[in-house]
Amino acid sequence: MTGREGGADLAPPGPYDPVVILVRPQLAENIGTTARAMANGGLFHLRIVAPRDGWPQERAWYASSGAHRILDAAEVFDTVDDAIADLHRVFATCPRPRHVVKPVMTARGAAAELRAVSDRKLRSGILFGPERAGLDNEDMARADVLIRYPLNPRFMSLNLAQAVLVMAYEWFLTEDTTPERELMTNETHVATKGELENFMSHLIRDLDDSGFLRNEQKRPGMVRNLRHFFTRGEVTEQELRTLHGVVSELTTGRKARS
Repeated sequence: MTGREGGADLAPPGPYDPVVILVRPQLAENIGTTARAMANGGLFHLRIVAPRDGWPQERAWYASSGAHRILDAAEVFDTVDDAIADLHRVFATCPRPRHVVKPVMTARGAAAELRAVSDRKLRSGILFGPERAGLDNEDMARADVLIRYPLNPRFMSLNLAQAVLVMAYEWFLTEDTTPERELMTNETHVATKGELENFMSHLIRDLDDSGFLRNEQKRPGMVRNLRHFFTRGEVTEQELRTLHGVVSELTTGRKARS
C-alpha cells in the first residue's frame, strides 16, 4: 500500500472556507503533517507556493495520517501573488512583525474575522512561511492582516504543522457547540434530589441505629456536613445504588458479627 491509498473520508470543503497557503515549504513531511492539522480543524483548501523539493512528494501522503484528500486537491503556484490572486482577504502568520504597519490579531481574533469574511461569501487565505525563517517582508506586504500567537515570549518556536493547527483549531471553535463542561455519565444519570434524599434517609437512619449520631447537640451539624458532602458534586444514580449497598452491608455485617 502506498502513502496515497485509503485515507479519511473528509467532508467536502466549503467554497468560502479559508485557504491555507504554505510559502516555500522545505520538507514533504511538514506538508503532510500540515494537511493532518488542517483536517483536525475543518480546513481543506491547501495551496503550496514554490515548494523547495517540488510537488507532489510521496512522503507528504505518508505523513498526513489519512488526510489524503487535502493533498490530492492541493494547488501549486510559483509565487505568492499567483496563489492569492483570486482571494479577497489575506492574513499572514508572523511571530515578530518587522517594521510593518498593519493590523495584528491573535489567532482567535483572526479566526473570528475569517468566519465573518466567509459568511459574506468572500474568499480568504492564510499565509504560512518556510520552516526556517518564516515569511519575509515581501510576503507580509501582500497581507491585509498579520496574525501573532500569544505564546510564551521566552519560547515561541512552532513547527509548520503546529502553526497551522493553532489557526485550524481556532477556526473550528468559531462554530463549535461543544459545552465547556459536562459530566460523562455513560449508562447512568445524575441523581435527582429525590434519589439523593432517599439515600440520605437510609444513611442517617443507620447512623442513628449504630450510635454514630448519638450526640444530640452535634447531630444537626454532622447531618448537614454529610448532606453538603453528597450535594457538592453531581452524584449519579449508579453511585447512590453502590452507596446504598455499602451502608446496608456495613449494617448487616455488624449485626452478623455481634
